[in-house]
Amino acid sequence: MQEIRLAIAPIGWTNDDLPELGGELPFEQCVSEMALAGFSGSEVGNKYPKDPAVLNKALKLRGLTICNAWFSSFLTTRAYEETEAAFIKHRDFLYAVGARVIGAAEQGHSIQGQDKPVFDAKPVFTDKEWENLTEGLNKLGALAAEKGMKLTYHHHIGTGVQTTAEIDRLMEHTDPALLGLLYDTGHLVFSGEDPLGVLRKWIKRIRHVHLKDMRAPLREQAVQEKWSFLKAVKEGVFTVPGDGCVDFTPVFTELKNAGYEGWWVVEAEQDPAKANPLEYAIKARQYIREKAGI
Repeated sequence: MQEIRLAIAPIGWTNDDLPELGGELPFEQCVSEMALAGFSGSEVGNKYPKDPAVLNKALKLRGLTICNAWFSSFLTTRAYEETEAAFIKHRDFLYAVGARVIGAAEQGHSIQGQDKPVFDAKPVFTDKEWENLTEGLNKLGALAAEKGMKLTYHHHIGTGVQTTAEIDRLMEHTDPALLGLLYDTGHLVFSGEDPLGVLRKWIKRIRHVHLKDMRAPLREQAVQEKWSFLKAVKEGVFTVPGDGCVDFTPVFTELKNAGYEGWWVVEAEQDPAKANPLEYAIKARQYIREKAGI
């Protein structure tokens, strides 16, 4: 039986890149409202307890499971050993809290957290940096596999793996047994890519899914006025599925028809003062039930 499980990221309640967004919201409210909205999984946010026993107890009380957590690699700019040491610590924490997926994103030269125009200042890797990245990810993937975990790569706006061509290069030069793709609708649409094209080409490598919608007028404004990524977030460029311009029905259909098994994660970094997190979590849950039958 094909199993798709639904999770939601804490980024709608409290933002790791912009701690002032939702800074007053406690961890307990975040996970309680996730459960109340009808989700069974969560990714890890900056307010989550660092002790696996404490986190596991809080999650179990609410019927939640950790499905993944962001990992920042620096394979293009630092010695491999630095990233490896951080990765092993991250892997072991995730394993202890029940996750079996790790979502890595290369942060060498990334501008996603900087006050720079997200398109004009986007980094481009050299051939040597690509070689370091792909070889390093294969090694990290082997470390994940030691614990029966799957390493996935999270393409992201403002980084060296953002466009379709860059995703293709990454996938073509890494081992399918060691590295999967974390497919994120929002980052593809924001980047101006074809999300269905990427989905269809790499469906067999997709091992984790982020469902993020986008407000098209704000994206156009971000391009024209040369916003940084974080300014675009604060202005509300992203939202939950069913509230923006992305048609998720063919995405859901492709994933289900391909026999995808794993997590679908609602992820929409918003200002909780403008977009009530519980209200938007419920909206996303209802939309997925209506459009995907899940």
